[in-house]
Amino acid sequence: MNEQLGAFNMTYFELIQHIRTYRGYIYTGDKEADLDLVEEEVQELYRLGLVDARFYRDAKLVIIKEGSRGKEH
Repeated sequence: MNEQLGAFNMTYFELIQHIRTYRGYIYTGDKEADLDLVEEEVQELYRLGLVDARFYRDAKLVIIKEGSRGKEH
């Protein structure tokens, strides 16, 4: 299993790169839609047991942070 990243050192870019290790590619051109798809992908990886609960929690925090940052601009 790949090394698990933590929220305190995981960026949105790193989360996307981690998803790509499972052959998941997400880009719609719409940041909000991308975030929804990233969240679904993380949920599916967790459901399948490919990531642990800590990674799932940390990834959700990154998604929330990225979503709130998009609303600021």
